[in-house]
Amino acid sequence: MSKLLSALVATVIATASVGAFAAAHGGAMSDKEKAEKMEACKKMDAAKADDKMKAECKKMEEMKK
Repeated sequence: MSKLLSALVATVIATASVGAFAAAHGGAMSDKEKAEKMEACKKMDAAKADDKMKAECKKMEEMKK
């Protein structure tokens, strides 16, 4: 019974570690990508842009401040 509990605890810890590692390293933009995105936001036509692009540009402007 204690071996089963130990195996379960080890599995939970391993799963949490992998999840934390993936969250910390996934999806971050490089400086080059950020600069390209800012240029795209500056050239964006508000009438033609979709909601996703507007939201991303607004988020980047708020982070910049």
